[in-house]
Order: sequence, then structure tokens, then C-alpha cells
Amino acid sequence: MNPYLMRQLWSLIEASHTSLLLSLDDTSLVRWLIDRISGEQSLNPIEADTLSHYIQSRISLIRDVADSR
Repeated sequence: MNPYLMRQLWSLIEASHTSLLLSLDDTSLVRWLIDRISGEQSLNPIEADTLSHYIQSRISLIRDVADSR
């Protein structure tokens, strides 16, 4: 995954409402994040798949970051 996409993801997580990030189940959270990023830039299927796997592997961290705010 390129650094720009990773930065964009974590910026989105930081800017998102805590309640939303904590209320979505894992699958919905992954889909919501990918949809938001796809709205800002075009993702090819490989990038979307890579991003999905990255988010899935960081779900606990994403929820911890959201919960700590």
C-alpha cells in the first residue's frame, strides 16, 4: 500500500466521529472506510483489496484510537 493511501486512511479515521467508528461491525467498518476513500480517489481492484486487508488487520487499533478520543 502506498504511503499516500495509508495517510489518507488514518486521516479519515482521525476525522471520523468516534460513535460511528465504534458502532459499525467489522465488515461495515471496512466497507465504510473503503467507500469514503474511494469517493476521494479512484481505487483499482488490487488497491481496494489491499486496503481492505490492511483495515481488517488493524480493526482493533482503529477501535482503540476511536475509543481513546
